Amino acid sequence: MILFSFRRCPWAMRARLALRYAGCEVEIREVAMKNKPAELLALSPKGTVPVLDTGAGVLEESLDIMRWALAQNDPQDWQLKADPVAAQHAETLIARNDSTFKAQVNLYKYAERYPEHTREHYRQQAEAWLAELEGLLAGRPYLLATHPSIADAALLPLMRQFAGVEPQWFAEAAYPRVRSWLEGWLASELFRSVMAR
Repeated sequence: MILFSFRRCPWAMRARLALRYAGCEVEIREVAMKNKPAELLALSPKGTVPVLDTGAGVLEESLDIMRWALAQNDPQDWQLKADPVAAQHAETLIARNDSTFKAQVNLYKYAERYPEHTREHYRQQAEAWLAELEGLLAGRPYLLATHPSIADAALLPLMRQFAGVEPQWFAEAAYPRVRSWLEGWLASELFRSVMAR
């Protein structure tokens, strides 16, 4: 199996997390986004990463890759099969992360391109999401269970990107549980392994 990836891309990051967690044997091909290989474009004409060639088919969306990997092997129940209500909540969180929060992160990170408002304004728009996650983390180390789930792995890369825009602000912000959750993931063997150059 071949995964076309870009190391810092949040969508490729979460695909790699799920594949590594599930123990899938995958050859990772780092793509230079300004010089996309013909092999990638033949599999996926849109030319975005991640793209997984399973040998039996091609998956072009990070969530599809995550779900495929978890269907192969899911030792810690990332799919939350033991709790269908939590599993449905995970889908809702991921959908909002991938739409609303993604748009907010883009405005915040690239505020100079959107001079209608200040960076601080764009950050404040995203804080309702941080507050919601802070509440979910009350009394447990992960968003929806006492163990990691697909929601944690799917939300992690964008939160990492958000935290990196103004690290000092994030370090002092009123979201200690979110900060601890993020730091725990970033320090984990799983995350470090998928970020190795």
